[in-house]
Amino acid sequence: MSHKEKNRIVTLQDHQKKAGLGEAPRTQAAKDTRAAVEDAASVNAKTKPDSVSVAPRQAAKQGVQSDKRPVQAMSIHDTLDHKMQSAISRFTLGLSPAALMGAWFDWATHITAAPGKRLELAEKAADKLQRQTRFALRCATSSDKVEPCIAPLPQDNRFRGDAWQTKPYNMIYQGFLLQQQWWHNVVTGVPGVTKQHEQELQFLTRQLLDMASPSNFLLTNPEVLARTRETAGMNLVQGMQNALKDAQDAAAGAPPTGAEAFVPGKDVAVTKGKVVYRNRLIELIQYSPLTEKVRPEPILIVPAWIMKYYILDLSPHNSLVRYLVEQGHTVFMISWMNPDADDRDLNMDDYRQLGVMEALAAIGKIVPDRKINAAGYCLGGTLLSIAAAAMARDGDDRLGSLSLLASQVDFTEPGELQLFINESQLAFLDSVMWKQGYLDTTQMAGAFQMLSSNDLIWSRGVRNYLMGESRPMIDLMAWNADGTRMPYAMHSEYLRKLYLNNDLAEGRFTVDGQPVALTDIRLPIFAVGTQKDHVAPWPSAFKIQALTDTEVTFALTSGGHNGGIISQPGHPRRSYQVKTKGVMDRYISPEAWAAETETHAGSWWEAWAKWLGSHSGMAIAPPDMGNASAGYAPLADAPGTYVMQK
Repeated sequence: MSHKEKNRIVTLQDHQKKAGLGEAPRTQAAKDTRAAVEDAASVNAKTKPDSVSVAPRQAAKQGVQSDKRPVQAMSIHDTLDHKMQSAISRFTLGLSPAALMGAWFDWATHITAAPGKRLELAEKAADKLQRQTRFALRCATSSDKVEPCIAPLPQDNRFRGDAWQTKPYNMIYQGFLLQQQWWHNVVTGVPGVTKQHEQELQFLTRQLLDMASPSNFLLTNPEVLARTRETAGMNLVQGMQNALKDAQDAAAGAPPTGAEAFVPGKDVAVTKGKVVYRNRLIELIQYSPLTEKVRPEPILIVPAWIMKYYILDLSPHNSLVRYLVEQGHTVFMISWMNPDADDRDLNMDDYRQLGVMEALAAIGKIVPDRKINAAGYCLGGTLLSIAAAAMARDGDDRLGSLSLLASQVDFTEPGELQLFINESQLAFLDSVMWKQGYLDTTQMAGAFQMLSSNDLIWSRGVRNYLMGESRPMIDLMAWNADGTRMPYAMHSEYLRKLYLNNDLAEGRFTVDGQPVALTDIRLPIFAVGTQKDHVAPWPSAFKIQALTDTEVTFALTSGGHNGGIISQPGHPRRSYQVKTKGVMDRYISPEAWAAETETHAGSWWEAWAKWLGSHSGMAIAPPDMGNASAGYAPLADAPGTYVMQK
């Protein structure tokens, strides 16, 4: 019996034990629960995507052996709990009321028992009132520009314009900033409040204050009033039209206006290649060479399944895939299937096995006897790290190097995303996903927008609906609107095991029943962080240096989670820092690293290409596209069919 067959038997036995199969007959309640689950799946099936999107999914599932698992037995009591919480989520935007009330109760209890803190807040309120009064008096008695009494935060661009420095708008926005600062004092520094609850309250108060900002209203925004005078009110008419169009698109589930100009395979994702392998979860794309000779070691890119892969193959001028191919590399890309209710039981190990490991097996047949340089982006980098650690543990030496782009392996400091990660919130989210079998793209998009609400919600609202402007669609925005879903089992597992429990960094994450350790990885690593990343903050990505016993080259680039990675040579205002930590070098903090590492103008792509070249052999003739004799004949032209699924 092969090792792979043994693993399948062990996996099946584990699922049977969890479901209670083979030990006792299932109760009628369990049967009722399964019927409820099947009913929920059937409801979702009625809203399947159009025939173009359904066809490739059906073809893939018909052509691959099913690996359906037994449905886990669930009592009628659990079913009622899930139904109740799922119903509540419609009114709370997916946020757990219990988690929010817990944070408020923690704060309220402790501030009640802190008379010193309350006295301090009263003193601060009186001080801020005095500052605003003095500022208002100076404005009233002077015709010159008056120095503000409080400056906006560096990332706050709402009040930068000259119009905001004129009376009475300067007094309005200064009063708002003083109140904003005071409310920050209210929810922070209360003795006894947990760090998690303090951060949750900071986040919630910031959302409410951002909503009430004077920049969001016609009568208190001098820039909007000036535009209204200039256009005789036509900006408001245009803004109303924009609002109605956006509401119609949202109700119909249609992409935003202009996205139709960026169709995968036609306008974006146009790098030539072939789909050389397909299973129920992935299509593997091999890109055609653009040079007479190529490096012998192929590159496998593992993107996150929370997004479609063509973020890395946008337009020809900013395609990372095309850039690598032009540098003489043979590039393979995983394109993930967009799951639906039928895929609710896909878990993390399915993504590892059917994704990373099956892709490596295919590449090994197409480009035999060569090390593979593997790269992962975002969550794909986390999955790749898990796979690499398991391979190192088992003596599998097919990888030649590891590149992690805006990826985390330690989740103790994941930025503001941790505000959505606690046991109460995850239990609530499980109920939401239990009903539909997946987490929908709109639910994920809302959470990410709230992390930067000023830029992604309120500033956009002012620009589109009050100023009457329509920001032209670009490839990155169109890609961002082309979202995917996350299977119930996988999403619940990765949030709990990685974000909540930090199992990977602490050595508890298991593969094939045994824990994996990042310290087993002996490959050279190239890791990238981005300065303005709200999803994978660069100090968190930097921790790969402390968690592995190998050479790590870390690059820090300007930009955010997506824009910083898609940073082609020639991109204006881009810069990066890069430095290698040897095996015997001491670890230093992210702040010390940034202070002592030289900054280079330009794109980090060039530094990565140089690093890849140093870990590659002399150029040879390019390999064939696929390998029909080994069962990997080309199936379709890139970008394939899975990327078209809606």
